[in-house]
Amino acid sequence: MNPFKEYARPADRIYMDWQTMYPKPYCKEEIDPYTRVRIILMNGTEFEAVWFKHQFHRNCPNNDLRRELAVLRRVEQQQQKRIACLKPANESILEHTIGYEQLAVDLTAILAQREPDPYVVETMNLALLEDFDHLYRYANLLDFEKGIHAENLVGCYTEIMPGRPTISEHRDPHDSVRYWCDFKNAALITKLNTSIITAAEQQTMNYYMNQCGFYDSDLGRRLYQEIAMIEEQHVTQYGALLDTTCTWLENLLLHEYTECYLYYSCMMDETDANVRKIWEEHFDQELSHLHCVAQLLQKYEGKEWQQVIPGGEFPQLLHFAPQKEYIRDVLAGTVRNTALREDPQFPVNRMPRNADFFKYQETVNHDVRQVASHRVIDATICAKGCDYRYEDCPNPVEALRCRTHDNTEVGRRPNA
Repeated sequence: MNPFKEYARPADRIYMDWQTMYPKPYCKEEIDPYTRVRIILMNGTEFEAVWFKHQFHRNCPNNDLRRELAVLRRVEQQQQKRIACLKPANESILEHTIGYEQLAVDLTAILAQREPDPYVVETMNLALLEDFDHLYRYANLLDFEKGIHAENLVGCYTEIMPGRPTISEHRDPHDSVRYWCDFKNAALITKLNTSIITAAEQQTMNYYMNQCGFYDSDLGRRLYQEIAMIEEQHVTQYGALLDTTCTWLENLLLHEYTECYLYYSCMMDETDANVRKIWEEHFDQELSHLHCVAQLLQKYEGKEWQQVIPGGEFPQLLHFAPQKEYIRDVLAGTVRNTALREDPQFPVNRMPRNADFFKYQETVNHDVRQVASHRVIDATICAKGCDYRYEDCPNPVEALRCRTHDNTEVGRRPNA
């Protein structure tokens, strides 16, 4: 599939009316977990599309071009509102959060396994173990407060057990910056992977930032607050991978191409007929956007789209499936690593004693009893006798197998 060679309607003739924008929500008891995951992914993709165009608008002196951006952005906003309303009103903040973390875990694992750049893989694997642990923490909060087992929400596709403990993930801001990728020489799949994961993690960060104050318990508010800080680190490191030398219009073309790629992937992957119809319609709209931006690139910068996206053919489509084996391998091999400046896989055992990592840890985590991610597990153990897990076999890291004591040292203390 080459979207540049497909027919596209004019971009200013694809607005939706209110009835179209308000779809029938899915049934939370019947939805396939990967349909929920795709909905969250595309909600985040549209959020990124909207805010990138706003930033472009604020940095563009040409009102004719800004009017073109306004047309594209209006449709992106309609798409985002439509996708967001697929979530049913009776799905709680915390239940929906389980979907966010399942997306973060399985999406990262899928992208890492198809990524040709080893540095990008290492960067993804760092965050993978951290989102995996977030899923475990939120699942325990759900069990402790609501008596609901998250394994039903993830459809048993994704295991739920400790990853790199959340307390160990807090790093000095200097250690979240990565080297950027040279998109002029990078593989097309790298351009897509870095764009997709940045938008997805940004959506998670924004969701937790906004929901933190609306959660209905003190313990839950504290957990959202803590994990939202880790998502800030993830968005910083993923955003750092994007090519800093691309022009605004080159970036815009990459955004539209990524949207076309994701909607087409969702179309081919979707099992829910109602939701698939939405993916099809949005893909058709994004074709219009892509062709419009290709024309803008030629008009204002004198460049052809092939200079940014050679060939144009979609690479391997995104397909959601269980990633348990890969996650276990990464967990077993890198759980005791953290980041040191641009190195995303530095063993804590080799960290200098005066490293910023230890200084930051001492500042924010000096009283472990006040760290929400630990308190959630401790509360669950005290109430139920052990933590909540869904695992096919014991954790591959022996230090993380105990179900009556929360490990707060692995990945945080040398030789833990």
